[in-house]
Amino acid sequence: MTQTKDLPPAPTIPVAALSTVLGALHDPVRLEMVRRLSNAAAPVRCAALYDAINKSTATHHFKILREAGLIERLTIDGQTFQNLRADAIEHALPGLLSSIVEAANRADAPAPGTGDDDEQPFS
Repeated sequence: MTQTKDLPPAPTIPVAALSTVLGALHDPVRLEMVRRLSNAAAPVRCAALYDAINKSTATHHFKILREAGLIERLTIDGQTFQNLRADAIEHALPGLLSSIVEAANRADAPAPGTGDDDEQPFS
C-alpha cells in the first residue's frame, strides 16, 4: 500500500501591486474562482472552482492567481485545495476583495423578475 504524504506548503508570495491583482481578476474565469473561494471562506478542492474549462487551463488560472498573491495551494490528505488569502489581501489592499466579490455576487444573482419566483405576470 502506498502512503500519501502531504507536501510542504509552497512559499507564500506577497500580494502583488494593485495593477497585477486587478489584471489577475480581470479574467472572468479567475474572478469566478476567487468568488467561489471567498463565498466558501475555507480551502476548496480545485475541481469545485471551475466548470467549463479543462484541467490544464484551470492550472494556468491558478498559477496567475498564485503569482498575484491571491491564493495558495494546499495539499491535504493527498488532495489539492486552493485557499484564498483574504487576510493578506485585505492588509495589502484594504476593501478591494470585499468590493470585487460583492459585485461579482450581484452579477451572478438572477435579475429581479427573471428567476423562479412567486410573482405572477399581469393578466
